Amino acid sequence: MSKSLSKRPPKTAPKPSAPKSSSSGAPVQQDPNEAPSIAKPLTRVVAILYDGMLILALLFLVGTVLTVIGTLLTMETGTESSQAQSLPTWYQNLVMTPAFVLTLVAFYGIFWRRGGQTLGMQTWRLKTVNNAGHLLTWGQSFKRILAACLMPLLFGVIGSLIGGSRTIMLTSAFLGLIFNYVFCLFNRRGLAVQDMLSNSITLKMPKVAHEGLWRGFKNRKKN
Repeated sequence: MSKSLSKRPPKTAPKPSAPKSSSSGAPVQQDPNEAPSIAKPLTRVVAILYDGMLILALLFLVGTVLTVIGTLLTMETGTESSQAQSLPTWYQNLVMTPAFVLTLVAFYGIFWRRGGQTLGMQTWRLKTVNNAGHLLTWGQSFKRILAACLMPLLFGVIGSLIGGSRTIMLTSAFLGLIFNYVFCLFNRRGLAVQDMLSNSITLKMPKVAHEGLWRGFKNRKKN
């Protein structure tokens, strides 16, 4: 038995991995104590403003296409400005509004499912995952979007009942959106309203551990 033990090869220490390099080629030192943390509300709002410009462009495109289709299908077109008409209410409520909602769901759902990041979130190294640390499913993405819209909708209804004008309603809805992130300041863990209602969380990723958006798309596709 002693002979068999003596023939075993000595254990060797694992080879240290090469230090990661930045885009410029210089090695990046990673702080071993650094880890993903819950994103701050101001950073999240700035990322939303970044994404908002792209979302508005998408909604404008969808609205333009649906307006042209609706005009051709539901209204008689004239040659003078005095003959201009507005789209039927049923078309706006049953076709255009659901199309805008689906556009919003598709925008966030595709990015969250692929890499956990939208374009604005990647700029600020934010990543949205569920409480288990995995990328969101379509169901979880839809639930999170509905949770994020709850307070703006509630504030908008209250503003409409108080003032009645469209301006007051939209202003109230915007305040509801801000409330989602002001809530972080009073929550013990720093969670937003949509984090709590959807069992998901937005993290601030360390610089070295941060995965680029397109790499996240590729890795998700391979898996």
